[in-house]
Amino acid sequence: MTSRPLALGALAAATAVGLLTATMGGADAHGRSSSKASPRIDHLYVLMLENHSKSSVIGNPNAPFLSQLASRNTVADHYYGVTHPSMPNYIAAIAGDNFGIQDDEDENVVNLDRPNLVDELEKKHVRWAAYMDTLPQDKQARFGPTLPDGSVAKLYAKKHNPFVLFDSVKNSPERMAKVKDYSAMAADLNSPKAPEFVWISPNQCNDMHGGVSQTIAGHPETPCPYGSTKDDANDAALKKKADDFTRQAVHTIMTSKAWTKKSAIVIVTDENDYTGNAETGGWESADGCCDSPYVAKGDPRVSKDWPGGTYGGGLIPAIIVSGSGPTKRVDHTPYNHYSLLATVQENWKLPYLGHSGDRAGGVVSMWSAFGRR
Repeated sequence: MTSRPLALGALAAATAVGLLTATMGGADAHGRSSSKASPRIDHLYVLMLENHSKSSVIGNPNAPFLSQLASRNTVADHYYGVTHPSMPNYIAAIAGDNFGIQDDEDENVVNLDRPNLVDELEKKHVRWAAYMDTLPQDKQARFGPTLPDGSVAKLYAKKHNPFVLFDSVKNSPERMAKVKDYSAMAADLNSPKAPEFVWISPNQCNDMHGGVSQTIAGHPETPCPYGSTKDDANDAALKKKADDFTRQAVHTIMTSKAWTKKSAIVIVTDENDYTGNAETGGWESADGCCDSPYVAKGDPRVSKDWPGGTYGGGLIPAIIVSGSGPTKRVDHTPYNHYSLLATVQENWKLPYLGHSGDRAGGVVSMWSAFGRR
């Protein structure tokens, strides 16, 4: 998200989780992730929410469903955003690097000619799809939808759709056809060839980001202004909307034909809360792990007050749910979005990308959180 004040911020019957696994190895001599067993997860769903810390979501009365999921399933309680702000986290999550990007300026990234997870999934013939809530008809649009008066609302934000930031996806009609509006997900998950890897980005009213001031026809989640402090009225409303979206998404997944005992859902935010902390560029903290980038002192993309050092994305909620049943597990291992990417790659025996394979740098895959035996 952009560096501005943000808001932090029914229960479903089907809560499950735990896991699948077996021993996952490192990389072979050719840089391929290796495993002594067949893939553990048949369908993996990643739902990315926005700009909230673990402490401001899990256990919060405005997020009862997320809190219930956390109490019944697995929580990775040392999971960090890779960095700040939003876009570099989304890029890192599917490419293993933020490529030096430390802002949300679209101009800097629309032509990323870099290897990414889609390249790997396609090469291995793993079915995938990315579902964007309120995706504009022009999938290259920076925001959307376009309103009757010709103005453009910021309900959808391209910076939360990492797939269209990479040349190998945006220049391929076949691949772009797999970047869909969220409304298509339910039917796809009940089709004979349901996607095996699924990414879900809610819109900015449904992901706890906020910043939409107007009421938009057909979108009862609007308006959703930024909050000023944790759990003020606007922030509380954002959490409730994200909680409801997550409840519905989890229900759609768990009642689909594509949900099995070998399926799993991972729910995370991209980074922690925006609190106005001048030193960190406004974010609650720049804590991180696992190859978070070093940013030099006073970098203008952060703050003149930034002292220099590791610029992580702060401690964020990470809930892992699986079809194998409730686990009530807490995993204390340090993880970030590189760790999640490594897990996806190991599951389908894909090559590591960038930092996802850097075990010496502290990046480890998440099999212990997925019930590794």
